[in-house]
This record gives sequence, structure tokens and C-alpha cells, in this order.
Amino acid sequence: MVIINGTAVDADDMTVEKYLSQTDYNRKRIAVEINGEIVPKSQYDTVSFKSGDIVEIVGFVGGG
Repeated sequence: MVIINGTAVDADDMTVEKYLSQTDYNRKRIAVEINGEIVPKSQYDTVSFKSGDIVEIVGFVGGG
């Protein structure tokens, strides 16, 4: 199991890209962090989640 934004998810060995394709996240306005390290967008299709990973997906919000 992988913990994504505080929720246990069965996403072991799933790439970041595959996971995001199953969600409603706007990829242009998010950052993905695995175990405290930001994953560059260019690596979403090659980086996979491993059992025990702590993942945070955060969205950027504009405003003024």
C-alpha cells in the first residue's frame, strides 16, 4: 500500500502517470512528492510508487 494524501491506496508499482490518469487532477497545476522528494513532471511515466511510499499531491491555487 501507498499513502497518498493521507489515504492508503493500492498503487504499488504503479507509475505516477498511470495513477494521475485515473484521477481528476489538473496536471498543469500540481506537484507530486514521494517521501519528501518532488518528482519532475518529465519523470511521471518512469517513476513508480513502492509499497510504504508517502505521496503528497498538491495543487497550485492562483489568487490575489
